Amino acid sequence: MYTIQANPSGTRSIEVSDAHLQTIEKYSLFQQLIDSNGIVDESVLDKLKLNIRSLISSMEGNSKDLLDLCIDVIYHNNMKAFGLHQLIMLYIKWEEEKEDNNTASATE
Repeated sequence: MYTIQANPSGTRSIEVSDAHLQTIEKYSLFQQLIDSNGIVDESVLDKLKLNIRSLISSMEGNSKDLLDLCIDVIYHNNMKAFGLHQLIMLYIKWEEEKEDNNTASATE
């Protein structure tokens, strides 16, 4: 379980699990999300929410993992652009650690 800071002062936080990060990876939710300027603002958060809503509505099967991600993280009361930026940074770090672990186990 990870904790991300949801505001600049650090008074609010959001809990993120490995399952949430795996869901982000499974559906490539951060692919093509941020514009070329690299700024994460409220419009990027809105775009993510719309993308997830579209995914859920087009799925015929079980979308429990996406719904859990929405309830626990994306639509969390404290989630704003700052929190999304922290989530993206956590995801990048998580991906790097996963790759390092795979590389280390492959060399053994």
